[in-house]
Amino acid sequence: MESSTIRILVIVAIIHFPVLIDSALRQYKFDVVMKNATMLCSTKPIVTVNGMFPGPTLYAVEDDTVLINVVNHVNYNVTIHWHGIRQLRTGWADGPAYITQCPITTGQSYIYNFTITGQRGTLLWHAHILWLRSTVHGAIVILPKCCVPYPFQKPDKEVVVVLAEWWKSDTEDVINEAIKSGLAPNVSDAHTINGLPGPVSDCPSQGIISLPLLITYNITLLVIGFHFALSIKSGFTLHVEKGKTYLLRLINAALNEELFF
Repeated sequence: MESSTIRILVIVAIIHFPVLIDSALRQYKFDVVMKNATMLCSTKPIVTVNGMFPGPTLYAVEDDTVLINVVNHVNYNVTIHWHGIRQLRTGWADGPAYITQCPITTGQSYIYNFTITGQRGTLLWHAHILWLRSTVHGAIVILPKCCVPYPFQKPDKEVVVVLAEWWKSDTEDVINEAIKSGLAPNVSDAHTINGLPGPVSDCPSQGIISLPLLITYNITLLVIGFHFALSIKSGFTLHVEKGKTYLLRLINAALNEELFF
C-alpha cells in the first residue's frame, strides 16, 4: 500500500507541475501569398509571408521547440531557411531547396520542426529558392530562458530593424537577365527599413535611405536614448525617450549588399 501511495504521488506531481519545465512548444503558420505593394511610385505583386513585408517575427526562448507550418499559395516553389539556427539532428528542417528538402510546391505545405539549443539573440529566416528571399524574409528573436539575465542592463524596449532592398522590376526577371547576360544583377532601386523606403521629390511617401553603420549579417545594437531616432519623412521612425535604453535587433536581409546604418 505504501509503495502504491508513493507512485500515485509521483504521478500527481508530474501532472500538476509542468511549469517547472523550461522548454515550450511554439507554433507558427506561414501562408505564402501574393500581395500588391507600392514603392517608388509604382506597384507590383510580390511574394510574402502572411501578406507582410518584411514577414512576421518568429519569437522563441532558448531550448524551445518550434513548429512552423508553411503553406504555399503562390505559383513558385518555396522553402524557408532559418539562417543561423543550429539544426542538431534536424537537418531536414534547414530549408535549402534540393539539398535538405524538396521544395514546397503550389498548394502544398510542410512543417518545419526544430529545437533551439544553446542559442539566444537575433537571427534571420528567409526563402531559400530563386530570388524569393528579396521579399520573403523576417526576424528570429531568441530570448534567454527563465532566470538567465541579459549580458548587459535589460533595455526598456526592444525593436526589430530589418534592412532590405527593393527593385521596381520583378526580382526573378532581374536574376534571370543576369544569368542570361553573364553580368552581375542590376542593383536595387532602393533600400528599406522594416519595409519602408525614404522619400523622393515626386513621390512623397517613397524614397531611398542611406545608412552609416556596417552590417554584414545580423547584429544586436544597444542605444542609450537621447535624441536618437531612425527618422525619415514617410519612412520608418523610432521614437525614444531621454534616459531610456533601447535594444535594436538589426538584420541585413539584402541579397547582395553590405548595408550601412
